[in-house]
Parts: sequence; C-alpha cells; structure tokens
Amino acid sequence: MLPKVTIIIPFFNDKYVPIAIQSALDQTYPNIEVIVVDDGSTQEVDKIQPYLDHITYLRKENGGTATALNHGIEHATGEYVAWLSSDDMFLPHKIQAQMDYMIASNSSVSFSNYHLMDKDNQVFIPWCGKRFNPYNNAKEVYESFRVENPVNGCTTLIRKDIFDKVGVFNPGFLYTHDYDMWFRILLNGFHMHYIDQALIQFRSHEESGTSRFQPQILHEMKTIEEHYRPILHDYLEKYAVF
Repeated sequence: MLPKVTIIIPFFNDKYVPIAIQSALDQTYPNIEVIVVDDGSTQEVDKIQPYLDHITYLRKENGGTATALNHGIEHATGEYVAWLSSDDMFLPHKIQAQMDYMIASNSSVSFSNYHLMDKDNQVFIPWCGKRFNPYNNAKEVYESFRVENPVNGCTTLIRKDIFDKVGVFNPGFLYTHDYDMWFRILLNGFHMHYIDQALIQFRSHEESGTSRFQPQILHEMKTIEEHYRPILHDYLEKYAVF
C-alpha cells in the first residue's frame, strides 16, 4: 500500500475553509487523511459540517497556527504530513507529484512553487515563488536561506518522523513559525528539495494574516534571521554539506 499522507488544515473563523477542505479531499493521491484543527473558532464553524464524514475534526482552545499544526501532527496517522491554510487550496495532483518525487529520490522534505489567487479564487500572479534549478537544487535552497525565505509552508510535504528529530512548530512565533522550522530542518541536515511545479493556490486578501500583521511578521522574521543565519553560515562552512 502507498504511504499515507496526513493533510492538516488549521482553522480559525475563516469563510474560505470549505474550498480548502474540498481541495484536500479532491487529491488524486489515494491514501490520505484530512485533519481540520479548529483553533477555538467563534465563526464559520457551520461551514465544516458537510465534511465531517470525510475528515477528522479536532477542536482546541485558541493558541495560534503553530499550536494547531502541532495538535494535528500529534494526531496524524500518516507517514507524511502536509499543511494547508484554510484560505488556500491544493491543486488536485499536489500530493501525488510530491510523493512520486520523494519516493523516487528518497527525500524527507519537499516544497514547490505556487500561484497567487484573489478573494474570488482567480489566479492573478502565476508561479509566484522563487524558482530553482529543477535538478540537484538542495545547495541552492540552503544558500537562499542566507538572504530570504523561499518556501511557502503550504507547498511542503514532510516525513512525519522529521519532527521527532527537529521538534514541532514554535508557538512563540505567531506568524513565522514556519520560517523557524525551515532553519531547524536545514541545520539538522535534512535537505529541502524544490519541485519545479506550481502545486497550490495561495490566497491574497485583506483579511489574511499576511495582510493584517505585517509589522509583527517583519519583527519575527528579523528575530529568526539574526539567530539562525550566523549558525547557518557556520554550518555550511564547517560541514561543506555539498
């Protein structure tokens, strides 16, 4: 049997959640489970009701996206974990494309490119992410983290046992817990492999956290970069991982 993939959807008062859930259920990869983690929502919960027979629904007190992801990871039964924000959507072949690549290359972490869509699900910037050489790009990815974060968290697919080695998402970072995680993955010697396909649609809208909390996001990013980039520099110089 093919390895199981758990798709975790953190949810908090988001009207777009049915689109996210349906895109997870519509995956062409046959062995998936979908976990929706309700992070103490007070609105839009009724939109999940039609899907309850097809998903695992977990409700917890509000604690932020990192805590919701960690709760989902704790309950995941898959060998691999994907994360889908409740206002974004996976393209139907997202999981299949990554599993094909990761099994063939024996890799533990992969990510892809993505399209930017608006509030009406219309793509207005295709291939929005940074692109790398389609082959042997692990070194490029490491080097990229010296100056930027090239990874959209919802494009990732990660072997679940990675979290046993690097730890789970840090709830101290309300908005950039993913950025912190990527550094920990890289510094533990796990290459993040880029797949040159656009496999999700990432939503840009006025209600998104990315739009509403820019000052906080920038502050957290600065904290992470000041801590990890010198360590990354020394790691790359010392171990010459490539």
